[in-house]
Amino acid sequence: MRLLSKIFAGIALGFIVLLAGGIVWLWLTPPDLLRVGTGYAAKIVCSNVFIAGRDAEDVLADDVQAPGHPLLRLAGVEVDMDRRLVVARLAGFIAPSVAVYREGLGCASVPDGDVAAARALVAPVSEAVPADDTLPWPDGEGTAPNDPRLANVLQDQALLGASYRAVVVVKDGRILGEAYGDGFNAQTPLLGWSMAKTVNGVLAAMVAADQSVDLDSDRLFPEWRDDGRSTIRLSDLLAMESGLDFNEDYGDVADVTRMLYLQPDMAAYVRSLPARAARGTRFNYSSGESVLIASWWMSRLSDPDAALAFPRKALFGPIGMRSAVMEADARGTLVGSSYLYATARDWARFGLLLAQDGLWQGREIVPANFMSRMMKETPASGSAYGGAQAWRQGPGDTPDAGFGIDAEVLWMLGHDGQSVAVIPSENLVVVRMGLTPSRGGYKPQRLVAAIREALK
Repeated sequence: MRLLSKIFAGIALGFIVLLAGGIVWLWLTPPDLLRVGTGYAAKIVCSNVFIAGRDAEDVLADDVQAPGHPLLRLAGVEVDMDRRLVVARLAGFIAPSVAVYREGLGCASVPDGDVAAARALVAPVSEAVPADDTLPWPDGEGTAPNDPRLANVLQDQALLGASYRAVVVVKDGRILGEAYGDGFNAQTPLLGWSMAKTVNGVLAAMVAADQSVDLDSDRLFPEWRDDGRSTIRLSDLLAMESGLDFNEDYGDVADVTRMLYLQPDMAAYVRSLPARAARGTRFNYSSGESVLIASWWMSRLSDPDAALAFPRKALFGPIGMRSAVMEADARGTLVGSSYLYATARDWARFGLLLAQDGLWQGREIVPANFMSRMMKETPASGSAYGGAQAWRQGPGDTPDAGFGIDAEVLWMLGHDGQSVAVIPSENLVVVRMGLTPSRGGYKPQRLVAAIREALK
Protein backbone atom coordinates (compact mmCIF):
# COMPACT_ATOMS: atom_id res chain seq x y z
CA MET A 1 0.00 0.00 0.00
CA ARG A 2 2.87 2.35 0.81
CA LEU A 3 4.30 1.73 -2.67
CA LEU A 4 0.96 2.50 -4.30
CA SER A 5 0.64 5.66 -2.24
CA LYS A 6 4.07 6.81 -3.35
CA ILE A 7 3.21 6.05 -7.00
CA PHE A 8 -0.06 8.01 -6.81
CA ALA A 9 1.67 10.84 -4.99
CA GLY A 10 4.34 10.94 -7.71
CA ILE A 11 1.69 11.01 -10.43
CA ALA A 12 -0.19 13.78 -8.66
CA LEU A 13 3.00 15.79 -8.20
CA GLY A 14 3.89 15.31 -11.85
CA PHE A 15 0.43 16.47 -12.88
CA ILE A 16 0.71 19.53 -10.67
CA VAL A 17 4.13 20.36 -12.12
CA LEU A 18 2.82 19.97 -15.68
CA LEU A 19 -0.23 22.07 -14.91
CA ALA A 20 1.87 24.77 -13.28
CA GLY A 21 4.28 24.71 -16.20
CA GLY A 22 1.42 25.01 -18.65
CA ILE A 23 -0.03 27.95 -16.75
CA VAL A 24 3.35 29.71 -16.67
CA TRP A 25 3.79 29.02 -20.40
CA LEU A 26 0.35 30.44 -21.23
CA TRP A 27 1.11 33.47 -19.09
CA LEU A 28 4.58 34.20 -20.47
CA THR A 29 4.27 33.11 -24.13
CA PRO A 30 0.62 32.68 -25.09
CA PRO A 31 0.01 31.16 -28.55
CA ASP A 32 -0.87 33.59 -31.31
CA LEU A 33 -4.37 32.14 -31.61
CA LEU A 34 -5.14 33.19 -28.05
CA ARG A 35 -3.65 36.63 -28.63
CA VAL A 36 -5.82 37.05 -31.72
CA GLY A 37 -8.87 36.18 -29.62
CA THR A 38 -8.16 38.68 -26.88
CA GLY A 39 -7.03 41.28 -29.42
CA TYR A 40 -10.36 40.92 -31.19
CA ALA A 41 -12.29 41.12 -27.91
CA ALA A 42 -10.48 44.25 -26.74
CA LYS A 43 -10.83 46.01 -30.09
CA ILE A 44 -14.55 45.28 -30.59
CA VAL A 45 -15.48 46.22 -27.04
CA CYS A 46 -13.37 49.40 -27.18
CA SER A 47 -14.94 50.66 -30.41
CA ASN A 48 -18.49 49.90 -29.38
CA VAL A 49 -18.08 51.51 -25.96
CA PHE A 50 -16.30 54.69 -27.04
CA ILE A 51 -17.80 55.21 -30.52
CA ALA A 52 -21.27 53.65 -30.28
CA GLY A 53 -21.85 54.24 -26.57
CA ARG A 54 -22.86 50.65 -25.88
CA ASP A 55 -22.48 48.66 -22.66
CA ALA A 56 -19.21 46.73 -22.50
CA GLU A 57 -20.69 43.52 -21.10
CA ASP A 58 -23.44 43.51 -23.72
CA VAL A 59 -20.85 43.91 -26.48
CA LEU A 60 -18.67 41.15 -25.01
CA ALA A 61 -21.60 38.73 -24.79
CA ASP A 62 -23.41 39.61 -28.02
CA ASP A 63 -20.69 40.69 -30.43
CA VAL A 64 -17.65 38.74 -29.25
CA GLN A 65 -18.68 35.57 -27.46
CA ALA A 66 -22.00 34.54 -29.03
CA PRO A 67 -20.88 34.38 -32.69
CA GLY A 68 -17.19 33.71 -32.10
CA HIS A 69 -14.76 30.90 -31.33
CA PRO A 70 -15.67 28.83 -28.22
CA LEU A 71 -12.46 29.99 -26.52
CA LEU A 72 -13.87 33.52 -26.49
CA ARG A 73 -16.36 32.41 -23.84
CA LEU A 74 -13.38 32.54 -21.47
CA ALA A 75 -12.71 36.18 -22.38
CA GLY A 76 -13.21 38.98 -19.92
CA VAL A 77 -12.63 42.70 -20.35
CA GLU A 78 -11.67 45.64 -18.17
CA VAL A 79 -12.74 49.07 -19.39
CA ASP A 80 -10.92 52.14 -18.13
CA MET A 81 -13.23 55.03 -19.01
CA ASP A 82 -10.76 57.67 -17.81
CA ARG A 83 -7.82 56.36 -19.82
CA ARG A 84 -10.10 55.26 -22.66
CA LEU A 85 -8.66 51.82 -23.04
CA VAL A 86 -9.81 48.21 -22.81
CA VAL A 87 -7.83 45.17 -21.67
CA ALA A 88 -9.05 41.67 -22.55
CA ARG A 89 -7.81 38.39 -21.09
CA LEU A 90 -8.76 34.72 -21.22
CA ALA A 91 -9.60 33.18 -17.85
CA GLY A 92 -8.51 36.38 -16.17
CA PHE A 93 -4.77 36.16 -16.88
CA ILE A 94 -4.01 34.53 -20.25
CA ALA A 95 -2.93 36.48 -23.37
CA PRO A 96 -3.75 40.04 -22.27
CA SER A 97 -4.47 42.42 -25.15
CA VAL A 98 -5.02 46.17 -25.14
CA ALA A 99 -7.07 48.51 -27.32
CA VAL A 100 -6.99 52.29 -26.91
CA TYR A 101 -9.39 55.00 -28.08
CA ARG A 102 -8.22 58.20 -29.82
CA GLU A 103 -10.56 61.11 -30.54
CA GLY A 104 -11.65 61.10 -34.17
CA LEU A 105 -9.74 57.88 -34.96
CA GLY A 106 -11.61 55.33 -32.89
CA CYS A 107 -9.85 52.40 -31.27
CA ALA A 108 -6.65 50.59 -32.16
CA SER A 109 -5.28 47.24 -31.12
CA VAL A 110 -1.91 47.71 -29.41
CA PRO A 111 -0.21 44.31 -29.75
CA ASP A 112 3.26 45.67 -28.97
CA GLY A 113 2.05 47.31 -25.76
CA ASP A 114 3.14 50.82 -26.78
CA VAL A 115 -0.07 52.52 -25.66
CA ALA A 116 1.58 55.95 -25.51
CA ALA A 117 2.49 55.89 -29.22
CA ALA A 118 -0.96 54.73 -30.25
CA ARG A 119 -2.67 57.25 -27.98
CA ALA A 120 -0.62 60.14 -29.39
CA LEU A 121 -2.55 59.94 -32.66
CA VAL A 122 -5.50 62.33 -32.85
CA ALA A 123 -7.44 63.27 -35.96
CA PRO A 124 -7.30 67.05 -36.46
CA VAL A 125 -11.01 67.58 -37.08
CA SER A 126 -13.14 70.63 -36.51
CA GLU A 127 -16.19 70.47 -34.29
CA ALA A 128 -19.03 68.69 -36.08
CA VAL A 129 -22.07 70.75 -37.04
CA PRO A 130 -25.16 69.17 -35.42
CA ALA A 131 -27.67 67.62 -37.77
CA ASP A 132 -30.78 69.69 -38.43
CA ASP A 133 -33.88 67.62 -37.68
CA THR A 134 -36.07 70.14 -39.48
CA LEU A 135 -34.39 69.51 -42.83
CA PRO A 136 -35.36 66.38 -44.73
CA TRP A 137 -32.78 63.62 -45.08
CA PRO A 138 -30.11 63.62 -46.57
CA ASP A 139 -29.53 67.34 -45.88
CA GLY A 140 -30.78 66.87 -42.31
CA GLU A 141 -32.26 64.05 -40.27
CA GLY A 142 -35.93 64.74 -40.89
CA THR A 143 -37.81 61.71 -42.20
CA ALA A 144 -41.45 60.96 -42.94
CA PRO A 145 -43.25 57.93 -41.48
CA ASN A 146 -42.48 54.65 -43.20
CA ASP A 147 -44.11 54.23 -46.59
CA PRO A 148 -47.09 51.88 -46.04
CA ARG A 149 -45.99 49.85 -49.06
CA LEU A 150 -42.98 48.72 -47.01
CA ALA A 151 -44.88 47.85 -43.82
CA ASN A 152 -44.97 44.11 -44.36
CA VAL A 153 -41.37 43.90 -45.57
CA LEU A 154 -39.99 45.83 -42.60
CA GLN A 155 -41.83 43.55 -40.16
CA ASP A 156 -40.82 40.28 -41.79
CA GLN A 157 -38.10 38.81 -39.58
CA ALA A 158 -37.10 36.28 -42.23
CA LEU A 159 -36.34 39.11 -44.67
CA LEU A 160 -34.63 41.30 -42.07
CA GLY A 161 -32.52 38.35 -40.89
CA ALA A 162 -31.50 37.01 -37.51
CA SER A 163 -30.05 39.65 -35.19
CA TYR A 164 -30.56 42.46 -37.69
CA ARG A 165 -29.70 45.87 -36.28
CA ALA A 166 -30.82 48.32 -38.94
CA VAL A 167 -32.49 48.47 -42.33
CA VAL A 168 -32.82 51.72 -44.29
CA VAL A 169 -34.54 52.02 -47.67
CA VAL A 170 -33.77 55.04 -49.87
CA LYS A 171 -35.70 55.73 -53.05
CA ASP A 172 -35.27 58.83 -55.24
CA GLY A 173 -33.10 60.49 -52.62
CA ARG A 174 -35.45 60.08 -49.64
CA ILE A 175 -35.75 57.53 -46.85
CA LEU A 176 -38.99 55.63 -47.46
CA GLY A 177 -38.61 53.20 -44.61
CA GLU A 178 -36.33 52.09 -41.81
CA ALA A 179 -36.37 49.50 -39.04
CA TYR A 180 -34.10 48.90 -36.06
CA GLY A 181 -33.37 45.91 -33.87
CA ASP A 182 -33.66 45.92 -30.09
CA GLY A 183 -31.13 48.27 -28.52
CA PHE A 184 -30.32 50.10 -31.76
CA ASN A 185 -31.69 53.24 -33.40
CA ALA A 186 -31.00 55.83 -36.06
CA GLN A 187 -28.26 57.40 -33.92
CA THR A 188 -26.27 54.19 -33.30
CA PRO A 189 -22.94 54.00 -35.18
CA LEU A 190 -22.56 50.51 -36.68
CA LEU A 191 -19.47 48.67 -37.89
CA GLY A 192 -19.54 48.01 -41.62
CA TRP A 193 -16.56 45.65 -41.66
CA SER A 194 -15.54 45.19 -45.33
CA MET A 195 -18.00 47.81 -46.54
CA ALA A 196 -15.18 50.15 -45.52
CA LYS A 197 -13.24 48.90 -48.53
CA THR A 198 -15.50 50.75 -50.95
CA VAL A 199 -15.24 53.98 -48.97
CA ASN A 200 -11.47 53.60 -48.80
CA GLY A 201 -11.32 53.01 -52.56
CA VAL A 202 -13.26 56.21 -53.17
CA LEU A 203 -10.83 58.15 -50.97
CA ALA A 204 -7.92 56.79 -53.00
CA ALA A 205 -9.64 57.81 -56.23
CA MET A 206 -10.24 61.31 -54.90
CA VAL A 207 -6.56 61.74 -54.01
CA ALA A 208 -5.47 60.31 -57.35
CA ALA A 209 -7.78 62.65 -59.26
CA ASP A 210 -6.71 65.68 -57.26
CA GLN A 211 -3.05 64.93 -57.99
CA SER A 212 -3.60 63.78 -61.59
CA VAL A 213 -2.26 60.31 -60.78
CA ASP A 214 -3.21 57.51 -63.16
CA LEU A 215 -4.98 54.62 -61.41
CA ASP A 216 -2.75 52.29 -63.45
CA SER A 217 0.38 53.71 -61.81
CA ASP A 218 2.90 51.22 -60.44
CA ARG A 219 6.03 51.41 -58.23
CA LEU A 220 3.73 52.14 -55.31
CA PHE A 221 6.03 51.55 -52.32
CA PRO A 222 9.81 51.92 -51.79
CA GLU A 223 10.05 48.34 -50.46
CA TRP A 224 8.81 47.01 -53.80
CA ARG A 225 10.95 48.98 -56.23
CA ASP A 226 13.76 46.46 -56.56
CA ASP A 227 11.71 43.31 -57.13
CA GLY A 228 8.80 41.97 -59.17
CA ARG A 229 6.24 43.71 -56.95
CA SER A 230 7.30 47.02 -58.50
CA THR A 231 4.96 46.29 -61.40
CA ILE A 232 1.87 46.00 -59.17
CA ARG A 233 -0.44 48.86 -60.06
CA LEU A 234 -2.93 50.74 -57.93
CA SER A 235 -5.64 49.36 -60.19
CA ASP A 236 -4.48 45.82 -59.35
CA LEU A 237 -4.97 46.51 -55.66
CA LEU A 238 -8.37 48.05 -56.32
CA ALA A 239 -9.49 44.95 -58.22
CA MET A 240 -7.96 42.49 -55.71
CA GLU A 241 -5.61 41.21 -58.41
CA SER A 242 -2.17 42.20 -57.11
CA GLY A 243 -0.90 38.63 -56.83
CA LEU A 244 0.31 39.18 -53.25
CA ASP A 245 0.33 36.11 -51.02
CA PHE A 246 -2.34 37.14 -48.50
CA ASN A 247 -4.57 34.63 -46.68
CA GLU A 248 -8.05 35.96 -45.79
CA ASP A 249 -9.13 32.88 -43.79
CA TYR A 250 -10.63 34.02 -40.49
CA GLY A 251 -10.75 30.51 -39.02
CA ASP A 252 -7.15 30.50 -37.79
CA VAL A 253 -4.08 32.71 -37.38
CA ALA A 254 -3.92 33.74 -41.02
CA ASP A 255 -2.57 36.91 -42.61
CA VAL A 256 -5.81 38.79 -42.04
CA THR A 257 -6.09 38.05 -38.31
CA ARG A 258 -2.34 38.53 -37.82
CA MET A 259 -2.59 41.91 -39.57
CA LEU A 260 -5.62 43.11 -37.60
CA TYR A 261 -4.69 41.93 -34.11
CA LEU A 262 -0.98 41.10 -33.91
CA GLN A 263 0.63 43.88 -35.96
CA PRO A 264 0.86 47.51 -34.75
CA ASP A 265 1.80 48.61 -38.30
CA MET A 266 -0.62 46.78 -40.58
CA ALA A 267 0.58 48.31 -43.85
CA ALA A 268 4.23 47.45 -43.15
CA TYR A 269 3.24 43.84 -42.55
CA VAL A 270 1.37 43.55 -45.86
CA ARG A 271 4.13 45.33 -47.78
CA SER A 272 6.53 42.64 -46.51
CA LEU A 273 4.57 39.78 -48.09
CA PRO A 274 5.84 38.17 -51.29
CA ALA A 275 3.97 37.87 -54.56
CA ARG A 276 2.34 34.53 -55.23
CA ALA A 277 1.07 35.15 -58.75
CA ALA A 278 1.60 37.61 -61.57
CA ARG A 279 -0.46 40.75 -61.15
CA GLY A 280 -3.81 40.78 -62.92
CA THR A 281 -3.98 36.99 -63.26
CA ARG A 282 -5.64 35.95 -59.98
CA PHE A 283 -8.55 37.32 -57.95
CA ASN A 284 -7.78 37.01 -54.24
CA TYR A 285 -10.09 38.83 -51.84
CA SER A 286 -7.67 40.54 -49.50
CA SER A 287 -8.10 42.98 -46.65
CA GLY A 288 -4.35 43.46 -46.87
CA GLU A 289 -4.64 45.03 -50.30
CA SER A 290 -7.21 47.50 -48.97
CA VAL A 291 -4.87 48.51 -46.15
CA LEU A 292 -2.17 49.07 -48.78
CA ILE A 293 -4.57 51.29 -50.72
CA ALA A 294 -5.09 53.39 -47.58
CA SER A 295 -1.35 53.54 -46.97
CA TRP A 296 -0.80 54.66 -50.56
CA TRP A 297 -3.30 57.51 -50.64
CA MET A 298 -2.29 58.70 -47.17
CA SER A 299 1.35 58.86 -48.27
CA ARG A 300 0.40 61.15 -51.17
CA LEU A 301 -0.87 63.91 -48.87
CA SER A 302 1.25 66.61 -47.33
CA ASP A 303 1.64 65.17 -43.83
CA PRO A 304 0.08 62.59 -41.47
CA ASP A 305 -2.32 65.12 -39.96
CA ALA A 306 -3.66 66.05 -43.40
CA ALA A 307 -4.08 62.36 -44.23
CA LEU A 308 -5.97 61.60 -41.02
CA ALA A 309 -8.25 64.60 -41.59
CA PHE A 310 -8.89 63.84 -45.25
CA PRO A 311 -11.87 61.44 -44.98
CA ARG A 312 -13.95 63.89 -42.97
CA LYS A 313 -12.82 66.96 -44.90
CA ALA A 314 -13.17 65.57 -48.41
CA LEU A 315 -15.95 62.98 -48.14
CA PHE A 316 -17.82 62.59 -44.86
CA GLY A 317 -18.35 66.31 -44.30
CA PRO A 318 -19.54 67.22 -47.82
CA ILE A 319 -22.19 64.46 -47.91
CA GLY A 320 -23.30 64.80 -44.29
CA MET A 321 -21.85 61.57 -42.81
CA ARG A 322 -21.47 63.24 -39.43
CA SER A 323 -21.27 60.01 -37.46
CA ALA A 324 -18.57 58.36 -39.59
CA VAL A 325 -15.34 57.31 -37.87
CA MET A 326 -12.67 55.52 -39.90
CA GLU A 327 -10.34 53.93 -37.38
CA ALA A 328 -6.54 53.96 -37.60
CA ASP A 329 -4.09 51.30 -36.46
CA ALA A 330 -1.52 51.86 -33.73
CA ARG A 331 0.89 53.52 -36.18
CA GLY A 332 -1.62 55.82 -37.86
CA THR A 333 -2.70 54.00 -41.02
CA LEU A 334 -6.46 54.13 -41.52
CA VAL A 335 -7.78 50.57 -41.58
CA GLY A 336 -9.62 50.96 -44.86
CA SER A 337 -10.23 47.24 -45.08
CA SER A 338 -12.44 46.80 -42.06
CA TYR A 339 -12.97 49.55 -39.53
CA LEU A 340 -15.52 52.22 -40.32
CA TYR A 341 -18.37 53.02 -37.95
CA ALA A 342 -21.38 55.05 -39.08
CA THR A 343 -25.11 55.16 -38.47
CA ALA A 344 -27.28 53.23 -40.91
CA ARG A 345 -28.53 56.56 -42.28
CA ASP A 346 -24.95 57.65 -42.93
CA TRP A 347 -24.17 54.36 -44.68
CA ALA A 348 -27.26 55.14 -46.76
CA ARG A 349 -25.84 58.57 -47.60
CA PHE A 350 -22.76 56.93 -49.04
CA GLY A 351 -24.95 54.48 -50.96
CA LEU A 352 -26.92 57.43 -52.35
CA LEU A 353 -23.68 59.05 -53.48
CA LEU A 354 -22.91 55.93 -55.54
CA ALA A 355 -26.48 55.72 -56.83
CA GLN A 356 -26.09 59.28 -58.10
CA ASP A 357 -22.99 58.28 -60.08
CA GLY A 358 -20.67 59.95 -57.58
CA LEU A 359 -22.45 63.31 -57.59
CA TRP A 360 -23.73 65.18 -54.55
CA GLN A 361 -25.92 68.22 -55.07
CA GLY A 362 -24.52 68.45 -58.59
CA ARG A 363 -20.89 68.38 -57.46
CA GLU A 364 -18.64 65.51 -58.46
CA ILE A 365 -17.34 63.78 -55.34
CA VAL A 366 -16.34 60.42 -56.79
CA PRO A 367 -14.34 60.70 -60.05
CA ALA A 368 -16.32 59.45 -63.04
CA ASN A 369 -13.55 57.08 -64.16
CA PHE A 370 -13.60 55.42 -60.75
CA MET A 371 -17.36 54.91 -60.88
CA SER A 372 -16.88 53.21 -64.24
CA ARG A 373 -14.24 50.89 -62.81
CA MET A 374 -16.46 50.08 -59.86
CA MET A 375 -19.32 49.03 -62.12
CA LYS A 376 -17.15 47.00 -64.50
CA GLU A 377 -16.97 43.28 -63.70
CA THR A 378 -13.49 41.75 -63.63
CA PRO A 379 -12.89 38.46 -65.49
CA ALA A 380 -10.44 37.15 -62.87
CA SER A 381 -13.20 37.28 -60.24
CA GLY A 382 -15.63 35.38 -62.43
CA SER A 383 -17.51 38.67 -62.86
CA ALA A 384 -18.41 38.70 -59.14
CA TYR A 385 -16.20 41.69 -58.27
CA GLY A 386 -15.77 45.08 -59.88
CA GLY A 387 -12.57 46.90 -60.63
CA ALA A 388 -12.72 49.23 -57.65
CA GLN A 389 -13.39 47.71 -54.22
CA ALA A 390 -17.05 46.74 -54.61
CA TRP A 391 -18.96 43.57 -55.50
CA ARG A 392 -21.05 43.13 -58.63
CA GLN A 393 -22.77 40.07 -57.17
CA GLY A 394 -24.49 39.59 -53.82
CA PRO A 395 -23.24 37.05 -51.27
CA GLY A 396 -23.45 33.35 -52.05
CA ASP A 397 -23.23 31.29 -55.20
CA THR A 398 -26.71 32.11 -56.54
CA PRO A 399 -26.68 35.00 -59.05
CA ASP A 400 -28.80 38.00 -58.16
CA ALA A 401 -31.14 37.05 -61.00
CA GLY A 402 -31.88 33.85 -59.09
CA PHE A 403 -33.54 36.00 -56.42
CA GLY A 404 -35.62 37.87 -58.98
CA ILE A 405 -33.31 40.88 -59.16
CA ASP A 406 -33.15 41.78 -62.83
CA ALA A 407 -31.35 45.13 -62.43
CA GLU A 408 -27.63 45.83 -62.15
CA VAL A 409 -26.68 46.05 -58.47
CA LEU A 410 -23.53 47.41 -56.89
CA TRP A 411 -22.93 45.68 -53.56
CA MET A 412 -20.95 46.74 -50.52
CA LEU A 413 -20.61 43.65 -48.34
CA GLY A 414 -19.21 43.19 -44.84
CA HIS A 415 -18.62 40.42 -42.32
CA ASP A 416 -21.61 39.09 -40.32
CA GLY A 417 -24.31 40.29 -42.69
CA GLN A 418 -23.54 43.95 -43.43
CA SER A 419 -24.64 45.09 -46.88
CA VAL A 420 -25.51 48.12 -48.97
CA ALA A 421 -27.24 47.39 -52.28
CA VAL A 422 -27.18 50.22 -54.82
CA ILE A 423 -29.36 50.12 -57.95
CA PRO A 424 -28.59 53.33 -59.85
CA SER A 425 -31.21 52.73 -62.59
CA GLU A 426 -33.96 52.72 -59.94
CA ASN A 427 -32.47 55.34 -57.60
CA LEU A 428 -32.71 52.69 -54.89
CA VAL A 429 -30.41 52.03 -51.93
CA VAL A 430 -30.99 49.32 -49.33
CA VAL A 431 -28.83 49.25 -46.19
CA ARG A 432 -28.92 46.17 -43.98
CA MET A 433 -26.80 45.91 -40.82
CA GLY A 434 -26.69 43.14 -38.25
CA LEU A 435 -24.79 40.42 -36.44
CA THR A 436 -25.69 37.56 -38.74
CA PRO A 437 -22.86 35.07 -39.40
CA SER A 438 -22.87 33.53 -42.87
CA ARG A 439 -23.34 30.02 -41.47
CA GLY A 440 -27.02 30.92 -40.94
CA GLY A 441 -27.51 31.23 -44.69
CA TYR A 442 -29.01 34.74 -44.67
CA LYS A 443 -29.05 36.44 -48.08
CA PRO A 444 -29.81 40.19 -48.37
CA GLN A 445 -30.89 39.64 -51.98
CA ARG A 446 -34.24 38.40 -50.71
CA LEU A 447 -34.76 41.65 -48.80
CA VAL A 448 -33.78 43.76 -51.80
CA ALA A 449 -36.09 41.77 -54.09
CA ALA A 450 -39.01 42.15 -51.68
CA ILE A 451 -38.44 45.91 -51.40
CA ARG A 452 -38.33 46.30 -55.17
CA GLU A 453 -41.56 44.35 -55.51
CA ALA A 454 -43.29 46.40 -52.79
CA LEU A 455 -42.32 49.69 -54.42
CA LYS A 456 -43.52 48.82 -57.91
